[in-house]
Amino acid sequence: MADGRNQAMARPQAAGPALDRETLALDAGLEIDPATKAIAPNISMSVNNLLVPGDGAFSADGVEDLTALPFLYARWTNPTVRQLEQRMAALEGADDALATATGLAAIAATFLTCLKKGDHLVVSDVCYAGANELARRILPDYGIEVTAVNMSRLDEVAAAFRPNTRLVHCESPCNPILRLTDLSAVAALARQHGALVSVDSTLATPVATRPLALGVDLVIHSLTKFINGHGDALGGVVCGRKDLIEKIRSRAGVYLGASLSAQNAWLIMRGIDTLFPRLKAISESAMRIARFLSDHPGVGSVTYPGLETHPQHALARRQMNAFGGILTFQTHDPRGMAKQLADRLRVVHYAFSLGHQRSIVVLLDTNEMMKSTYGLQGAQLDDYRAFAGDGVFRLSVGLEFVEDIIADLDQALR
Repeated sequence: MADGRNQAMARPQAAGPALDRETLALDAGLEIDPATKAIAPNISMSVNNLLVPGDGAFSADGVEDLTALPFLYARWTNPTVRQLEQRMAALEGADDALATATGLAAIAATFLTCLKKGDHLVVSDVCYAGANELARRILPDYGIEVTAVNMSRLDEVAAAFRPNTRLVHCESPCNPILRLTDLSAVAALARQHGALVSVDSTLATPVATRPLALGVDLVIHSLTKFINGHGDALGGVVCGRKDLIEKIRSRAGVYLGASLSAQNAWLIMRGIDTLFPRLKAISESAMRIARFLSDHPGVGSVTYPGLETHPQHALARRQMNAFGGILTFQTHDPRGMAKQLADRLRVVHYAFSLGHQRSIVVLLDTNEMMKSTYGLQGAQLDDYRAFAGDGVFRLSVGLEFVEDIIADLDQALR
């Protein structure tokens, strides 16, 4: 607000070199309460804010950058949500960010802002199921052309471009098979054709990969997963150049209605405080578990970007600062093994989703995934099966003592 008595106190900028991202995970966007001097972010639960003549509140019509205005209405901007946006923008090296109610809402906001009738989208043939189904089932109903390609095959990506291609959407590592996308190479191809590139970096997080530094235009996260890290708050975010985020906010942020609640924004910021130490510990545990499972008699194969056996391990080493907390493994008779794991596991939880502080595993049956989401055929199906076989167990590694996780998996798999 224009009246300084109603404003939170912005922290003074530290003198000297720019702060490291591990510090920004705690400090970026943080505002000190002017009355109590509390250093934890406040939760601003008010939907409405007082309109004060002269502070710009009465000239909001036609303004695209709603963050340039005083806080007016929580569906547009909210003080707590704004702190979260600033923190995520800092972690991604972005100008700005828009937080949304879910990760899929951030993807929908990007698609429905960057694409219109007659435009063409190139999308990864394997990515988060909600994004894949939105692109291939819903967007064509609105006159948007969609081509799904294997993003690890650059020749296929190059061949997919058309004169009306406006956006390329990829994911790295992709959920659920952990195939990687060479983000620099895809971004270079898109620039040649005047198209934007968005990437879902949920599995990598800013700890492992910074897509904007590799030439990507927009980076998207399901904040629900590792960034929140506690399995108790839904949220999403899209980060990028200010002009792009202003456009997305002024359209999707206002008209789609998928606003993030202040309570969830606060919970997610609490999770970001420990993002770097959590992901470091989880990545170290995931590597140990991946190596253990690789030698387990009950396991046929293991996929993890940190393993030398991953077909894109060299790319992972170039593109990732950590290899993340997700690995997959295959077993004989996956359906039977799913029932066995659900019955025997005592530390690891047999459940959907990922990015929790607790370890979670679930079977993703290939035939079911083809029927429900991907519908791949021919070479694309062969490429999927090269990573997944008849089905993969997706293991999201948590913060338990790694030897306890290993012992639990060992007894459950035998």
